[in-house]
Parts: sequence; structure tokens; C-alpha cells
Amino acid sequence: MWERLSTWTQRAGEIALLGLLGLLWVFDTILTTAPADTTGALVCVVGGGVGILAVVLRKRRTWLVAVALSAASLVLSAVVAGAPDLRAVGFTEAGAFMVLTITVLRRVEPIRNAVVLSVGILVVLISLPALRFEGPENGYANAATQAATIVYLLGWSVGAGIGGYLRVQQERRKIGEERVRRGERLELARELHDLVAHHITGIVVQAQAARTVGETNPEAVLPALDAIAGAGSEALTSMRRLVGVLRADDHATRNVGVTLDDLRKMVGQFSPAATFDLGPGVSSLTLAPEVLTTLHRVLTESLTNIRRHAPHTPWVEVRLTTFEDSVRLRVANPLSAADPRLSRLGGGFGLIGMAERVETMGGHLVAGPVAGHLWEVAAELPLPAR
Repeated sequence: MWERLSTWTQRAGEIALLGLLGLLWVFDTILTTAPADTTGALVCVVGGGVGILAVVLRKRRTWLVAVALSAASLVLSAVVAGAPDLRAVGFTEAGAFMVLTITVLRRVEPIRNAVVLSVGILVVLISLPALRFEGPENGYANAATQAATIVYLLGWSVGAGIGGYLRVQQERRKIGEERVRRGERLELARELHDLVAHHITGIVVQAQAARTVGETNPEAVLPALDAIAGAGSEALTSMRRLVGVLRADDHATRNVGVTLDDLRKMVGQFSPAATFDLGPGVSSLTLAPEVLTTLHRVLTESLTNIRRHAPHTPWVEVRLTTFEDSVRLRVANPLSAADPRLSRLGGGFGLIGMAERVETMGGHLVAGPVAGHLWEVAAELPLPAR
């Protein structure tokens, strides 16, 4: 329901914007037909229509739409330049250019291309009054041209300011998201590194024990070799997951050796109304250590978000189930209209960190309102071959 409301709000804003441009289009037509000016009316109708179309298409290929509107505007200006008693300043085109300036500065990559394109829009914009407004030599045309130029310049400045502000906020968010993702990769690398070290240590100890026992009891060597092979397989599995993940030496809390009892204990300590349900066949033996640590991370963040944003929730349900080749953790609680999570719709850095952690392990995570009355975090991870 809330996602639908957000979508309808965006659509309403688009409709209001197009309605405003439509009113400017009507104003352009009235201005150019009083007194009658067929050429000016034709220019305003064509230019205004192209401008409205550009606003509708601006989010698909922003730079291409901006260049196309600029070229169309210059062509119209070149066609009618010098026509006597022409009134075709083009307020609709100017409005479209201002909207495009915001979109260009917000969406075009890299930033230098956005700046160059927005400056090009400014040049085209301030040339419109001079090229399309010609009147009797009584000073009226010059004054009107100068006034329109100033208005367009101020409008472009407002659009550039809004677009620049949105770009700065967007870049800050990107930086924050990248820091969270990098932190999750490093934390995962630390945990996997310790898991591999644990397996290697076990291999060394068992090999030394096998050598000692083999001198007096050769029959006991074969079970020791089987244990060494199993530990080596575990180490290789963890090492494969470590490849591509950067390793950092900074200090952080580590959760090596997490078990299902730790997850159950965390839920039990969270709230008396919180329940932890295990699906059939789920045990510490079926889940690799790195999978358990990731599930522990997701559960910790989910419960923290509930405590922060829904402290008076009547119940929390945690369910862990396995399928043929994957494991799924689901954390759900009732949703209220005043829940702060609704305004962000899962856009916090904590959720970004969880998603990065799960995706690094080859899984995926979904968080948000479901069924209109629940908030759910669902993480699904592949089960490595054991």
C-alpha cells in the first residue's frame, strides 16, 4: 500500500508539471495571436510541443533528450530569425529547459558532462528572446527581450541550484553506501579468514596426532586421515568464498563459531513476544559456518531496526527454513502507519550493508512492507556443497 502511495505521489507530481507546461503553452499561443501572428503561433506550437515531449522522455536518455530539444529550438530560431513583428519568445520551451537542467545535473554521468550540457542549455535559453522577438522600433521589443532574458537566466539559475543540490545529496549517499559495502566485505573477509585458519589449525593438529599414534597403533591412522581430509574440504569451501573479498587489518567484532543456539538466544533475549522457528532438517550440521555468521548478521540488524523503529511491536516472528540448495531467514513484525521505515522504504545504510553481505555470499535480500500490514526482511543464501 505504501509503495503504491509513493508511486501515485510521483505520478501526481509529473501530471502537475505537465499541466503547468500546458498552461504555458496556452499562454504562448495567446501572446503570439494578439495581434495575429501566424508565424509566431506556429513556432510556439511546435516548440512547446517538442518541449513537453522532452520533459516526458527526460528520464530515459537525459543527455540525448536535452541535446535534441536544444537542436530543435535552435533550428526554429534560425528559421524565423529576422521575421518582422515576430512574437514567439517560447515560454513553454524555456520551462522545459529549466526542468531538463535539473534532470541533467542530477542524472548525467560523469559530472563534467552534466555541467557542459547544462551550460549549453543556458546558452540556448538566453538566445531565445533575442532571436524570436522582433517589434517596431519603439524600444518595446528591446525592453521585452531584456526582461525575458533576465527571467530565463533566473529560472535556469534556480533549476541549476536544485539540480546541483540533488546531485550533491546523491553523491553523498553513494559514498555512504560504498563505505557500508566495503565495511561488510572487510568484515566478511575477517570472518572467513578466521574460519580458514581454524580449519588449517585442525589439520595440523590432527596430522601431528596421526604421526604420533601411527608409531604405536597404525590402525588408528586411517580415521585420522579421514578427519584431515574433511577439515581440508571445509577449508577449501571457505577459501573459495574468500576469493575476491578484500582483507583489512582493522579491529572489529568477530562472530566466528556462531551456532543456531546463538540465533535462538538472540531472539529470546530480544523480547518475550519474539519467536524463533526452525524448519524441518535445519541444524548446525546443514549450515556452513560462513552461512551461519551471515544469518547472524542479518538477524542482528533486523532486530536492531525493529527495536529502533517499532519498539512497541506486539510480536516478532523469526523463521529459518532450508530448501534443496538454499536456506531462508525471515524476520517479520506488524507495521503501523507511523513506522519511520515507511518513509525510507528500506533505504537505510543498515539494509544496504545486509544486502551487500548476503549478495557477497551469492544470495539475495528483500526488505519492506508486505501484505499491507507487515514489515518483512527475507534473506536467502545458497547452501555450499558439503
